[in-house]
Amino acid sequence: MMYNIPFEPSPEPVGYLEEGDKVLLGDDELEVILTPGHSPGSISFYSAKQNFVIAGDVLFKQSVGRSDFPGGNFETLARSIREKLYKLPDETVVYSGHGPETTIGFEKLHNPFVPEDPSTRLA
Repeated sequence: MMYNIPFEPSPEPVGYLEEGDKVLLGDDELEVILTPGHSPGSISFYSAKQNFVIAGDVLFKQSVGRSDFPGGNFETLARSIREKLYKLPDETVVYSGHGPETTIGFEKLHNPFVPEDPSTRLA
């Protein structure tokens, strides 16, 4: 609207995804994992069968999503990564919202913003 471009408003959702929900795509099943911090409602999608997680803007290769947007919080983001994503198997492939893929095991060892051991985090 601020650019005077006509558009149709998005339809209202019929429901919301909750942690633990399963999303079925054909024969594939993705588990919803609540991973707030980048934004309050951030979620990731985990496929145990295919060994990958779609992390969106939560976790990147050797980086993390921004947490300076309204509702974002770095401590919440770090807790989501350590308590939810780093609990997945090390060989789990991480597909982020931007950039190259990585694995959970690699990030636990090499992510300077959210290392597995919080005492080694960059200042």
